[in-house]
Amino acid sequence: MKTLKVLSALLTYPSDELVAAAPELKAVVKKEAILSRRDLAAVLALSDDITGRDLFDAQERYILLFDRTRSLSLHIFEHVHGESRDRGQAMVDLIKLYEDGGYTPTTSELPDFLPLFLEYAATLKPREAIDLVGQPGHVFAALKERLVKRDSPYAAVFAALVSLSKAKLDEAALAALRAEPDPEPDDLEAL
Repeated sequence: MKTLKVLSALLTYPSDELVAAAPELKAVVKKEAILSRRDLAAVLALSDDITGRDLFDAQERYILLFDRTRSLSLHIFEHVHGESRDRGQAMVDLIKLYEDGGYTPTTSELPDFLPLFLEYAATLKPREAIDLVGQPGHVFAALKERLVKRDSPYAAVFAALVSLSKAKLDEAALAALRAEPDPEPDDLEAL
């Protein structure tokens, strides 16, 4: 499922390499054709948005969204476990899952970093990949809602993940995520 690898790339820090790879990334999602027409159009629009901006502006937006806004963290277990001890064990379990699948991350990111998680999922058979992506589906749904609220084109990735997984969302977990504070990164009171 190369589309998962493309979605992973679109969630990485904008770089010259990402901009240069954009035509190839777009070609992959078009050729693989596993996204709905609506999700495909939104993912392509996100790619165009990233590449059409000044790189420094794209990087600044990324930092404000994903690095300075806890409610939009790209670390899955941040949303599931917060700062509890359970997060550490979940990380260990995820590393073991990667290792058992023959996947060795080539990055220094934590194992629950969403682009890394999607890269691993892309190495699996399609059904296994979809099942794995569906497990944190409630997190993806909450992130999509928060990004839609901010009118961010990054919502496209999360909409695509929710659609692809076809998982029945854990409504209680989604409700808990919806109830968490979602301040803007420049909100001085929240800081």
